[in-house]
Amino acid sequence: MKHLEVSFAGLNLRNPFIVSSCSLTNTVEKNLRWEEAGAGALVLKSLFEEEIEAESASMEQGIHTEETDYLRTYYRANRLDHYLQLIAQTKKKCSIPVIASINCFRNSEWTDFAFHIANAGADALELNVMSVCSDDDYVYGSYEQRHIEIVERIKRTVDIPVIVKLGRNFTNPIPLIKQLYAHGVAAVVLFNRMASMDIRVDKLTYTHGDIWGHPSDLYEVLRWTGITSAHIPSLDLAASGGVVDGEAMVKSLLAGASAVEVCTSLYRNGSSVIGGMLEYLTNWMQSHHYTSIDQFRGLMNARQQHASDRFERVQFFKNYSLRDD
Repeated sequence: MKHLEVSFAGLNLRNPFIVSSCSLTNTVEKNLRWEEAGAGALVLKSLFEEEIEAESASMEQGIHTEETDYLRTYYRANRLDHYLQLIAQTKKKCSIPVIASINCFRNSEWTDFAFHIANAGADALELNVMSVCSDDDYVYGSYEQRHIEIVERIKRTVDIPVIVKLGRNFTNPIPLIKQLYAHGVAAVVLFNRMASMDIRVDKLTYTHGDIWGHPSDLYEVLRWTGITSAHIPSLDLAASGGVVDGEAMVKSLLAGASAVEVCTSLYRNGSSVIGGMLEYLTNWMQSHHYTSIDQFRGLMNARQQHASDRFERVQFFKNYSLRDD
């Protein structure tokens, strides 16, 4: 389906559907299934340094102190090696782009993981920098600067395309995205989904909140995709969050995304989602007489006349009707 081909982060995708990083991409067999179902690319389940540390710490209980450093080093190396094998084996089986994903908290691990991942053959690397800033002595701008410093270090380490998946916790992400682009980032994903928390009032314990994405998540994604693509038109964007069907995919492309990352719909409905969304996209393009995605990508972003108020207003004004017609 040549009419669905797109370029994202310097990679040629047969279509804009990217399987998002999750447990659905943690084995070669699963990844091959996504390719056979028609996905344009996939992001492997993230390699989390914090998760490695926590699992290693749980294994160290009852072990003599002198042995803990050895165990921690061995466990880290084993987890990293397993991830590198996943990359290499998926590349052997799949012809679509394979994007690795990492989340770290130490500078040395960001660069070390990135180095080994690039050597394992990943087509690109997605940086999952998501965290919550809650320190009393937080310095304004330091969180944004942290993203830039991580990118600078990794860009000096690897030659493969680097993608940054941003969280929603920015008042204005545009200045940061401009800096990331200036430092060589090939694409930005809007947005990362933060793990939710909840409280059980019957047992006075903590628990997780709703783990699934929701169609309403798309509204904020469309807002910032439309604004970002207008400010930085040469940067590739992927929409992530609320992309649950073909209509949401078309909306994301119209707002300026080059691709979409999908997760929740795959968990809930399986691989048939991919074909259904691509069929909707194809039919929509035919009905509007488009022969390529580039012909309409960004057609309804904030650059369009009279569109900026739609993207930037935060509430309904009395002079705006709730009707769109």
